[in-house]
Amino acid sequence: MIDVVVATIVSLMVTGVNDSNGGGGWVEKEAKRGSLNIIKAYDADKSEGEGVVEKAEAARKVKIGIYFATWWFLNVLNAFPFPWLTSTLSLAAGSLIMLVSWATKVAEAPNTDLDFWKSLFPVALAHTIGHVAATVSMSKVAVSFTHIIKSGEPAFSVLVSRFILGETFPMPVYLSLVPIIGGCGLAALTELNFNMTGFMGAMISNLAFVFRNIFSKRGMKGKSVSGMNYYACLSLMSLLILTPFAIAVEGPQLWAVGWQKAITEIGPHFIWWVAAQSIFYHLYNQVSYMSLDEISPLTFSIGNTMKLSSIIIFRTPVQPVNALGAAIAVLGTFLYSQAKQ
Repeated sequence: MIDVVVATIVSLMVTGVNDSNGGGGWVEKEAKRGSLNIIKAYDADKSEGEGVVEKAEAARKVKIGIYFATWWFLNVLNAFPFPWLTSTLSLAAGSLIMLVSWATKVAEAPNTDLDFWKSLFPVALAHTIGHVAATVSMSKVAVSFTHIIKSGEPAFSVLVSRFILGETFPMPVYLSLVPIIGGCGLAALTELNFNMTGFMGAMISNLAFVFRNIFSKRGMKGKSVSGMNYYACLSLMSLLILTPFAIAVEGPQLWAVGWQKAITEIGPHFIWWVAAQSIFYHLYNQVSYMSLDEISPLTFSIGNTMKLSSIIIFRTPVQPVNALGAAIAVLGTFLYSQAKQ
């Protein structure tokens, strides 16, 4: 940009000199041509830079979708129905990845203090509850059904923000909740393998993640910790909260029997299956937190519409009415994201 300004000034100076000598000439034309060439070059560089940014943004969106879809696809809860241990392993995998990254200087370790960890505790508590509740839900019902119910999270977000935080929203936002709630209700009533524990787990997860997002937004304000490190610290604290409860609810004896049974039925590659699911769960959430202040509502709406595709991925048998309810719920989520813009 400085080159453009300099070239323009030179052009004007030369024009002034030529005018004082009785008209323009070769010098003036060459100066103008030079300034125009520099301006064109700057515009080309600017366009190229914008193109790189757009490609990086598109790649980030695709990355989030891949992590989320892979986490669904690698779900092992049907083969190993111990949701408390599965939740713990997911948090442990993410914590280990980040501890190694900090130790090897691959990622810069966060500069935290006691106030940071105090503000992180309610976020970690809500994250732990939401994570376990969703995992319990997926161990009781089809993964697709869990995510259809979880597409109703915007309704919880609006209700909590309205009645607890006192926020108000435009009328289109409230209207978008009608298809969300109606679609989720229709899908639940017509679910072939409906289970109350699975349904309540998804609902509790919705509410917990709404509070987690609210606490996260507040906790990240004024902090120098990046989104990646923020979620890493969140995983560490959630792991400390969850581990004793996982041991108390399920325990090593049940885990050992279930683990051996899963390996016998599936084979040794079951271990890699569990590890991959845990890693991709961390990657999806980590990228989401890195994008928390940047990602657009449209991106989130695209992510939510992927919930319907899980019916195809897992070949879940559904009635036409059930599929209609799922489609209505996801459509409502899309409308909600557009109304919030």
